[in-house]
Amino acid sequence: MAANRNRGGVERVLKKLKASVEAGSYYEAHQMYRTLYFRYMAQKKHAEAIELIYSGANVLLTHNQHGSGTDLCMLLIEVLNTSNTAPAADNLDKVSSLFTQLGPDSTERPLYKNAALKWSCKNDPSHKSGHPELHTLLALILWKEKSYYEARYHFLHSFDGQSCATMLIEYSLRQGLRSEYDMFVAQIVLQYLCLKNEETASVVFYTYTEKHPDIQESPPFMQPLLNFIWFLLLALPGGKTTIFSVLCDKYEPAIKRDPSYVDYLSRIGHLFFGMPPLAEESMQPGGVFGNILQSLFTEDEDVEVNQPLDLD
Repeated sequence: MAANRNRGGVERVLKKLKASVEAGSYYEAHQMYRTLYFRYMAQKKHAEAIELIYSGANVLLTHNQHGSGTDLCMLLIEVLNTSNTAPAADNLDKVSSLFTQLGPDSTERPLYKNAALKWSCKNDPSHKSGHPELHTLLALILWKEKSYYEARYHFLHSFDGQSCATMLIEYSLRQGLRSEYDMFVAQIVLQYLCLKNEETASVVFYTYTEKHPDIQESPPFMQPLLNFIWFLLLALPGGKTTIFSVLCDKYEPAIKRDPSYVDYLSRIGHLFFGMPPLAEESMQPGGVFGNILQSLFTEDEDVEVNQPLDLD
């Protein structure tokens, strides 16, 4: 009997809710969405609560009720967390769809995005910054909005190397200098490697260099920095410290174009080539490459930096 009464009560509220929306009484509709939400939560009907709040947020945001719509967006993340709902494709689509509707001018959008990313990795410690699929969806939305810098960040935490490379090409052509086209891809490849995502790093590099209209299709390249990245990717599987040291020495002028590359290379040397991490005081301008090479040669005193590359 109690269950029938509860069901009847919910149905009555749903009818009132529909009437309020049709009449344009959005404040009243918002309050009823919240009322139903808390009823569902009390009954542990999490799936129903998710569908209700997602639908309500869509309705309110579509009718430019941004304050009320944002409130329901945050309730969606709340129920996903409370119910320990996994970041499956349908839920990720819901979250990203509402992110789109909030729009780039929403002051609450970053709060919603951060809460969503935190939920998406709640039960998966291997993705501390958020689920890769959610990062991909966010990146694609931001790319469409021409927010290249933000899109780049989310692609970096995804596995979608082809989309990332295509976005970077557009980014470089719209906002970059012709002399810096190589730097657009070099930096993100090094950052992917620092995250130990060498597979995506390779996809980004080869897609970017093959499709960029101002870069010849195959290596070796005219740009020394691209040749350095190419050789570095080839050297990763072997993990030979000597090869890494030779590459750093040979391409020092190209690498020095961006001071951050040295920090990345120190990390990459440690992760892939058995190089001990450099002390913080060693990472100072002027002697950074000497410190890298000295650190490498501690492992092998017989290394000669001018020896030919052996990538076998």
